[in-house]
Amino acid sequence: MSTAGEPLTERLRTLDQLPLTELRRAWTRTTETPPPRVSAGLLRLALGHRWQVQAHGGLSAAEERRLVALANDQPVAKQARPGTRLVREWQGRTHVVTVDEDGAVLWNDQRWRSLSEVARAITGTRWSGPAFFGLTSKRAKVTPSVAGASGRRTSAEKSSRRAAA
Repeated sequence: MSTAGEPLTERLRTLDQLPLTELRRAWTRTTETPPPRVSAGLLRLALGHRWQVQAHGGLSAAEERRLVALANDQPVAKQARPGTRLVREWQGRTHVVTVDEDGAVLWNDQRWRSLSEVARAITGTRWSGPAFFGLTSKRAKVTPSVAGASGRRTSAEKSSRRAAA
């Protein structure tokens, strides 16, 4: 049985030889939670991942949110990298924002912590900064009842829409 004191590569190497009962014990020792009811193969993968995260670190909270949004087909904001200049016209006035090397936002000769703070200052209301400056994509969801089961319109549906117009 592998122990937490062994180097990670040795612990990972021994996973293939462990029976399901030992894998479950290792899971409980590692996570201090009951093991999930999954196959031995899947538990090996999950346990190996946990050990690697403990040894090398995992995803940041922002990366996890981004992956969850992508998995759920939700809009994901593009990152404004240092040097990025964003221009937005609001009520007849053009606003130029620059992201500096530290990730701070420069607008009207002031440093702001986020694009959302700038958007709030410009509009006077709570806005998502990435949305206000056009960094989020707006995905149009097509419902199966409108566009067929595949999400695409058939040629018959296209023809009937043209005829109705």
